[in-house]
Amino acid sequence: MTQADKEKLELAALETRVDELITTIEGLANENVALRNQQASLTGERATLIEKTEQARTRVEAMIARLKAMETRS
Repeated sequence: MTQADKEKLELAALETRVDELITTIEGLANENVALRNQQASLTGERATLIEKTEQARTRVEAMIARLKAMETRS
């Protein structure tokens, strides 16, 4: 095998590796976009759940206050 043949094989191997890396980078970029979208969705869901929890807390506190008021009237 001549030096030129070896260099062609090395170049072909390098091209293959570069193509694999490009494919990996594209896959990671797509995954990154999906994860960012999921994070945005979960952040919104978390905000909604916090708001609902706060509303429930307010209602429970109001019920407790009414029960205490009824207790003191008796």
